[in-house]
Amino acid sequence: MSSDAKFEYLKALTDSEDKKAILNELMTTYGKDVWNYAYSMTRKRELADDVTQDVFLKVYRSLFTFRSESSLKTWLLTITRNTVLDYRRSAYFRRITLVDYFTSDGGRPSAEDEAVKSETTSELWDLVLQLPAKNREAIILFAHHQLSMKEIADMLGVSVGTIKSRLHHARLKLSKLKERSQDGSQRQ
Repeated sequence: MSSDAKFEYLKALTDSEDKKAILNELMTTYGKDVWNYAYSMTRKRELADDVTQDVFLKVYRSLFTFRSESSLKTWLLTITRNTVLDYRRSAYFRRITLVDYFTSDGGRPSAEDEAVKSETTSELWDLVLQLPAKNREAIILFAHHQLSMKEIADMLGVSVGTIKSRLHHARLKLSKLKERSQDGSQRQ
């Protein structure tokens, strides 16, 4: 049973339902997906935490406006995307990004983080995060979140052909990045 099937009852919700219990269930089911998508767009853990918190606050406030025109996951990821875009437009984000640029020591993830992720997956995600934003967003929504091309196109407000093109270019760029990283590791 898909995660969305569990939430079929949302279509018939009324204001009398227990919003906190529903929100808790949504956070348990989709919280990781929302955080991962926010992180893939921001590339900052703290900002992904803030975005995720804001997303679920927005969901709590507008839970009964879900019209089921798309899947619940698509709705949540659209809210996530819009929240990230709002952060990027805000002066707060520009200020924090500028401070990070000058104060970053180029640190790497801790050994604990590395142990949790497999080497191959970690390397692949590093390569994905190097992609241009439009290609990165398309490949993450398609491969990680398993949205259809139509769902991605609707979510991003572009045609299915554009999504196909972005996915094609993302795959080509990933192949080139992978070749470069392998060439670099063989020389050392």
